[in-house]
Amino acid sequence: MSELNATLDLPLGVIAPAGARKAVRHMLIAWELSEPDWLDDAELVVSELVTNAVRHGGGCIELSLQAHEGQVLIKAADGSSVMPRDRGPHADGSGGYGLRVIESCGEAWGVEDLHGGKQVWVRLRPCPRQGD
Repeated sequence: MSELNATLDLPLGVIAPAGARKAVRHMLIAWELSEPDWLDDAELVVSELVTNAVRHGGGCIELSLQAHEGQVLIKAADGSSVMPRDRGPHADGSGGYGLRVIESCGEAWGVEDLHGGKQVWVRLRPCPRQGD
């Protein structure tokens, strides 16, 4: 399989995470990366990245996917230069688990400066083939 790429521009708002999850699921299935549990993990990572960009970022959100040989890289860029950090769970249960979720579903993650904003990336574990 050659490298496959997709980019989505998302509005800042509460509907962005759900729209991103749906679009990414359809794209990955179209790319024949469709193992159900792996897809669920990919959606969870997308949800966390986009939710954090909506809650803590600024400007528009750009979500990009790259896939090659079953390996997928997901990137979310926003207009805030504030770098993510583990703040631990909030006492009221309103969040704080995002980086832990990303670490549990991904193989690696990082943050890069991007034109006054930032881009958070997650490399997912390779997608297993159906029936493996």
